Amino acid sequence: MAPRKKAAPNAVYQLKVTLKRTRPPIWRRLHVRSDTRLSALHEIIQTAMGWWNCHLHQFTIGGEEYGAPDLDEWFAVRDEQRVSLHQLPLPAKARFSYQYDFGDDWAHEIVVEKILPPDPIVTYPICLTGKRACPPEDVGGTWGYTEFLDNMSDPHHGEHESMREWNGRKFDSEAFNLDTVNARLQSFRRPTLGGGAERSGQRGKVVARIKRPVAARPLPARGRRVGLGGCQ
Repeated sequence: MAPRKKAAPNAVYQLKVTLKRTRPPIWRRLHVRSDTRLSALHEIIQTAMGWWNCHLHQFTIGGEEYGAPDLDEWFAVRDEQRVSLHQLPLPAKARFSYQYDFGDDWAHEIVVEKILPPDPIVTYPICLTGKRACPPEDVGGTWGYTEFLDNMSDPHHGEHESMREWNGRKFDSEAFNLDTVNARLQSFRRPTLGGGAERSGQRGKVVARIKRPVAARPLPARGRRVGLGGCQ
């Protein structure tokens, strides 16, 4: 069998990220640069899905596991900061996995739907579309999330008030705001494509052919710390 071709560093990957074992499914469709490092893709997924980035994670691609070796003392993983998408055997239609929070075990399937030439007037990454809200952190995985939704939807449930107090706000499982997601993704955008180093935090002008995103509040400060003790 001929070896799979790797994409050029100036291509664009169309990725569909689906949170597995959720019905109806929770998913996002993204365009990301092919020179995006896995460490940056992790943060892009966190932002697009709505996670708070306060647990460990890892990618599994072609039988190899990638993560943050300085944080993950339990598993031998390759350094995600040293690998970009275009360096991996990920042709169109390829699938790989992203696991977040080894306790709740949020497994995401990622499909490379297309590999496209870059649009010169678009800054990447962008979210094209998606469906449904991200589950709350530390809710107990898919089983705990199902129980949480049952409790929240029934004002007469014995744990309804305690669940509302625990979550801290109302929760709409069908909510998804594309403008808010793209506003939060602005911090990852770079205006040109090339082989340069990934620099998370550099802002680029939003010129994608989608509605200009509205201002969005940043994620809670507690969500920017990674550890084993949950989101505190």
